[in-house]
Amino acid sequence: MENELTKVEDLKKSDKALTKVAVAYGDGIGPEIMKATLKILKASGAPLSFEPIEVGEQVYLAGNTAGISGEAWETISRNKIILKAPITTPQGKGYKSLNVTLRKSLGLFANVRPVSALHPFVKTNFPNLDIVVIRENEEDLYAGIEHRQTQDVYQCLKLITRPGSEKIIRYAFEYARAYNRKKVTCMVKDNIMKITDGLFHKVFKEIAQEYPDIESNSQIIDIGSAKVAARPEQFDVIVTSNLYGDIISDIVAEIGGSVGMAGSANIGKEVAMFEAIHGSAPDIAGQKIANPSGLINAAVMLLAHLKQTKLADRIKNAWLKTIEDGIHTPDIYDDKCSAQRVNTDEFADAVIERLGQAPEHLKVSALNEGTGEIQIPEYKRKIAKKQLVGVDVFIDWAGNNPQVIGEQLQKATSNGLKLKMITNRGVKVFPNGNPETYCTDHWRCRFVNQQVQLKNDSPQYLTINYSDVIDLLVELQASDFDVIKTENLYEFDGQRGFSLGQGE
Repeated sequence: MENELTKVEDLKKSDKALTKVAVAYGDGIGPEIMKATLKILKASGAPLSFEPIEVGEQVYLAGNTAGISGEAWETISRNKIILKAPITTPQGKGYKSLNVTLRKSLGLFANVRPVSALHPFVKTNFPNLDIVVIRENEEDLYAGIEHRQTQDVYQCLKLITRPGSEKIIRYAFEYARAYNRKKVTCMVKDNIMKITDGLFHKVFKEIAQEYPDIESNSQIIDIGSAKVAARPEQFDVIVTSNLYGDIISDIVAEIGGSVGMAGSANIGKEVAMFEAIHGSAPDIAGQKIANPSGLINAAVMLLAHLKQTKLADRIKNAWLKTIEDGIHTPDIYDDKCSAQRVNTDEFADAVIERLGQAPEHLKVSALNEGTGEIQIPEYKRKIAKKQLVGVDVFIDWAGNNPQVIGEQLQKATSNGLKLKMITNRGVKVFPNGNPETYCTDHWRCRFVNQQVQLKNDSPQYLTINYSDVIDLLVELQASDFDVIKTENLYEFDGQRGFSLGQGE
């Protein structure tokens, strides 16, 4: 009896030592590749226990527009770690992206996608490719704030914040240091978007100074993407905003051999989610031919996140040895370098057979050689002196002659604010616009008190009161102008918080 009680106590202690993981089996090929991945994790002795959650297509179709059940939220809240297979979002309006919902609701600010070439066992033109893309996950254009404003014009707001930029950029440098990476490259478009992307770039340069042991540089996103596609060996860690990162990470995965092979991590302060980057592939669901590699690599990242780096290396090296031995699923099978075509379950069994082995030709996984320590401090807001100096009034006007609307606005306004300029799609059209400029029905009209030219010819605006803006809007309404939006113009510690118009 005493022995039996001892066994029960040992089981309780063992269960306490296990990290509980919320597991989403997903849709399409999701259940097949999840089953294979969990089989490998269990065979490896990973100290994990798995708790299924309901997400995806069936939850959507049951009437939940977010694709996740209340019980799933409770499980995630308890466990803090998610391993998720791909899901299917039903076609049609009203269904929200589950990935976006999870990332934003759980504060998963960093998306991490490592990709290494598997040459010559998986076809690629870049045998030395080894890149980690670290993408901001919560803001930018993916905030999804969109409006139709006129008959012609639709708007999507691009939101870049200092705390969001600081978190993701510091994470990139911390990741590089933790896993023995040598260089971090920032990709932006601040030659055009000088305030939003300009902030991201500014924060990058500030934080880079705190990591003198790591090389840092920046690229304009268009030429940077071209260089990634043409000469990826020049890059190590790339950090960028949400949309750019989404595009670049898929470029890297594709030129590395296959989008279907890559895993990703979504990291937050409290919760982390790990998933394959590919879709649910419903066309091959149930055929047992899907490649589970993307989810296997996500599981490796999960273990590394839990500081189980020896175990992560054990699984990753077994997976690399399987690829090296030519044990391939149909998506990467090639008569020239493959030895055996296998199904999903057989691939998992082959990985399990090679646990404890290391590849002979491919680069051995050595996550355990890094510290794995990533520290992100709490954001400290710096309070700047904020002054209202003008307002941009957006007007829906069906005419096409800027001179006409400009003169009408000048006649309609008699309070302290005066019309400074009008732009259409960002191009100055009044005063002194070019007659060749095509104009839509969406007019940005800038009103200020007055300006004083400084020695460097940069305009300085005088402070106004918000009551001046209200009075202006009342006058515009009385003159039958259709005001669709206003944007207040502020200075922060005497620095402009808005872009200038041409010739201003």
